[in-house]
Parts: sequence; C-alpha cells; structure tokens
Amino acid sequence: MTAVIHPDIRPRINSVASDDLNAAERERIHAKSALFAPPEARLADGRRDLVGLSREELAALMTDIGEKPFRAKQLWHWIYHQGATDFSAMTTIAKPMQAKLAEHFVVSRPETATEQTSVDETRKFLFRFRDGQEAETVYIPDRREDRGAVCISSQVGCTLSCTFCHTGTQKLVRNLGPAEIVGQFMAARDSYGEWPSPSADMPRYLSTIVLMGMGEPLYNYENVAKAMRIIMDGEGIALSRRRITLSTSGVVPMMDRCGEELGINLAISLHAVTNELRDQIVPLNRKYPIEELIAACRRYPAASNARRITFEYIMLRGVNDSEADARELVRLIRDLPAKVNLIPFNPWPGSDFQPSSRAQIAKFANIVMDAGFASPIRAARGQDILAACGQLKTESERQRRTAASDT
Repeated sequence: MTAVIHPDIRPRINSVASDDLNAAERERIHAKSALFAPPEARLADGRRDLVGLSREELAALMTDIGEKPFRAKQLWHWIYHQGATDFSAMTTIAKPMQAKLAEHFVVSRPETATEQTSVDETRKFLFRFRDGQEAETVYIPDRREDRGAVCISSQVGCTLSCTFCHTGTQKLVRNLGPAEIVGQFMAARDSYGEWPSPSADMPRYLSTIVLMGMGEPLYNYENVAKAMRIIMDGEGIALSRRRITLSTSGVVPMMDRCGEELGINLAISLHAVTNELRDQIVPLNRKYPIEELIAACRRYPAASNARRITFEYIMLRGVNDSEADARELVRLIRDLPAKVNLIPFNPWPGSDFQPSSRAQIAKFANIVMDAGFASPIRAARGQDILAACGQLKTESERQRRTAASDT
C-alpha cells in the first residue's frame, strides 16, 4: 500500500535518497561517534577488564599470555553464566592459572554509587565508571509476574535535546563502552542475586532489556551492538533477541544496520505526527523527518505481526494529544506491524510541559485501538525516585550544577 503524504511533509521528501547516501551518513555517524569514544577498559595498574570482550578477543588474550584458546570458553562460562568476578571462585581453573589470570586481568562491574527503590518496587541505580563518569539504570518489575525489564543507558548524557526529556538537558559527555553497557545488566543481576543465568525453561526475574536509558543508542551503535551480542550469546547470559528492545528517536541510516545485524525489537520515540511539531520537540527530526523514519520502519527486517514495532508517544497537554493527532498517527502507521505506547508525561523540575488529562489520553487511546492497534497507557513507575520515562539524569550532575550556581 502506498502511503498518502501529509501536505506539511510533502516538500521535504528527497527522492534521491539511496543506499549510497545511507552509507555516507553511516560513515559520518561513525566518525562523530569516535569523538565521544569511551576510555580503554583497563585499570591504572595495566590489568585489562575481560567484561565486554568478544569471544575472539578473549581467545587472543589467552594466547598473548601463553595459554590455549580453550581458556576463553572457560572464562566466558564463569563471567557470563556464573557471574563470577573473582578468579579464585572459578573452580574448574587450576589455582596457578587463577593467579596468572589475576595478575593480568580483572572481571569488574561499574561501581554502584547509589541504589534507590521506589514505593512501587522500581529500582534505580547510579553507576560510576572508572573515569568518574556516571549513568543511570532502572529495573522495572512487572506488576503481575515475577519478571521485569532492565532499562539500560548507552551514553553519559544525551546529544538529542528533546524538549520534554529530563535526560536531554544533560549534554553528551561520552559514549559507554561494551563493558559499561553489559556491566549495567550484570550489576543489576548482582543486586537481585540472579546468578547463574537461568536456563531457557526457567523463569528470569530480569527477563528483558530495553535500551531506553540515557543517550541515543544508535549514535553509539558499535559499542551497543557488541554488548548485545555478548548478552545474546547462548552460553552466557543467553537473553533472546526477542527479549531486547532498542529505542531510537529515528537515526534512520543506523536503523537499517541494526535490523540487519542484530534483529532485536525496535521502538520509535515518535511523540509527534507532523514535522512542524516534531522538529520542535524532537530536534533530530530536522535531519531525518517523519516520512524517512516511517520508511525505515517498513524496511526493518525483524518487524512482523509477532514482533511489532513499538511507537512511543508521550502525552503533552495541548501540544500533541488532540483527537486529530490520534487520527494522523493511525494514518502514519496504518500499513505497519505496530503498537503504540502512550506515555503520560512525567513532570520534572524546570519543564514547561504538563501531562495530558486522563480523559484526553483515553480518547486518544480509543481512536488508536479502534483502528486495530494495541494502545496501552503506560503506568508511571518510579516517579518518587525520578526513575520514570524521560526523568533519568544523574544525581551527581544535578549536584554539581547546583553547587556551581551557588558560588
């Protein structure tokens, strides 16, 4: 079915868009990402962190210290299946080898600077990395079952500056490395004691990952992809690609690559149905407007009726919550395997926006549901600890700014 283009976006269509243009854009994105590269995963004493390495890199390090490559398989099991951080706990490895490993390597986690648990049992972690930078991670338990989602950050700060998002008010400092991304999930499992990794037929309390924390994951694709491959490896953490969702504001060239290489679930931070409004509240839209974003969703290879693309839509009173907006949203996604998450706006200090009324959200949801799309209204979680959607922003960064304003 050919989509009908809304009049306000017709002039912006670039009919010359091509694979070559996408490739050039990817190179530009990679070059920019390199400017915000994470520090090497190494301690001051020279020891290398084994977390975040691929199997091939782990085997190469074993060769470097005069050991057989099969040691990498042993280490992989202990690090990612058993959750061990101390070589002396790796009982299938002889003690002399344990000592040799400890001389050259570490198996670490990010430091837990603070850990807060909400009245609704949502848990927020402020993780501190070796260079002193910090990022937040949230565990959101399911209300009905003994399972839940770990919301992981991909960057320290964010480069997108979406006007409704608290995280977006913190400028991008740097990308997180694979060890720091994987380490967030592993540290959360430490907190809940979920080691060794449950087998496929066992329930998992930390059952899913959503890359919806601080940062735009597709602007740090290489590190995110490496981390997700480690997490999906069947002999370690072994989380299925069907249990991982990446949320993007619409970095179109990297959406294609993510679908081809990782095949994980896709969520789109849409939040507006016209370019005029989305340009204002999601500035990335000026580069990749709605029609290009929707076209990339149609191309996404992992999307199907069984694995629908999630469109995230934050409800802002008098801004994007009209019944006309709901009808235009339906028109935009009408030929996609999709569902819509309606997100009541979570107020944060300094924001100019107000949440839509419950009655207006219900009207909006009914229009979307009547068109055949699931349209759940997301319940706000962790608001008392600023862990709800759009509220993530490190406490230490807030304190630094407050101290600076007082001097």
